[in-house]
Amino acid sequence: MTSKIRFQLSFMMFLEFFIWGGWFVSLGSFLANNLSATGAQTGMAFSTQSWGAIVAPFIIGLIADRYFNAEKILGVLHLIGAVLMYQMSKTTEFDTFYPYVLGYMIAYMPTLALVNSVSFNQMKDTTKQFPLIRVWGTLGWILAGSLISLAFKWDAIENIERGYLSYTFLMTAIASAVLGLFSFSLPKTPPKVNKNEKARISDILGLDALTLLKDRNFLIFFISSVLICIPLAFYYQNISPFLTELKVENSTSWASLGQLSEILFMLLLPIFFKKYGFKKTILAGMLAWVIRYSLFTFGNAGDLFFVLIIGIALHGICYDFFFVSGQIYTDSKAGEKYKSAAQGLITLATYGVGMLIGFYIAGKISDNYIINEGLHSWKDIWIFPAIFAAIVFLIFALLFKNEKIEYSE
Repeated sequence: MTSKIRFQLSFMMFLEFFIWGGWFVSLGSFLANNLSATGAQTGMAFSTQSWGAIVAPFIIGLIADRYFNAEKILGVLHLIGAVLMYQMSKTTEFDTFYPYVLGYMIAYMPTLALVNSVSFNQMKDTTKQFPLIRVWGTLGWILAGSLISLAFKWDAIENIERGYLSYTFLMTAIASAVLGLFSFSLPKTPPKVNKNEKARISDILGLDALTLLKDRNFLIFFISSVLICIPLAFYYQNISPFLTELKVENSTSWASLGQLSEILFMLLLPIFFKKYGFKKTILAGMLAWVIRYSLFTFGNAGDLFFVLIIGIALHGICYDFFFVSGQIYTDSKAGEKYKSAAQGLITLATYGVGMLIGFYIAGKISDNYIINEGLHSWKDIWIFPAIFAAIVFLIFALLFKNEKIEYSE
């Protein structure tokens, strides 16, 4: 890989996740303060991520893999996203906002696969080269949060009340336009499937990999993956208004501690995986969720060190030890025939079905905890994902039989 291509791919990945981190983290506070959204409406808005994940395989399988270069579709989708983001910044009512955010997520979620396709197409050794490219995405997410909190202070308590969070959509719209135009200069990534070859729904959605569910261990892992995304949805949906309620300044920047910890625990994952094995690694990730939500539940404004530093920073263990380990496990179980199908099926089940259910439940529970002056009792809410994560932990611990997984660093 040449230095030019390395720069192109790194900049592409940086902007891809700068865009996501530039509005998604503070969305909960924006909806509550700018649009006076209910918990159910907030759940609907966050659920657009899941609908986008469900629609994404069709865009990739029916269009990107057959007719057009991946980098060109990436460019078009981000330009569409820039327009929708600009429209979102001007909305003052939820009914107007929702169609825009739904359209945006349907356009954005496929780009997560497209940036990977463009990257992989330029690599000879993905296990060594891809992490060095992907880390720029994490840095992009962190910088977006830092700009919102430290540079522009849009999430300062008084500025949230003034409606300044709408500027996050303008910033994201600009970044989307830049990436959209830049994408057309990326290395060519032509379609990999003959356009005359008949498209099967089972191929597009990875349904051929359902045969793996005959394996008892994989079935337990699959069900646990869907269930653990329900408490995960609580975190994405409620962390911003929760921190705002605690009068935490620079809340978006504090939330990006989770991405910083991702980098650390990604480096520790191979060591932990080799020493303790797959089952204990997955259980460590699940247990981190239980601890995090327990800290949010029983902590108070005087315990912000534990709530912020420990609770949010646990995101690295929660995400890396469960999702990344799960991808490795899925790859090892699938074999050459079902590798792509199995990864697609897990993505559809987690970011699609699991989090869709989670956002719905989180929204309904939020509406049941209204207190004086229309504020939400966010501390009461965290007990539900804590209990749910603990149940999933016990299910996996008791039913999954330990097995050795080959893992090459």
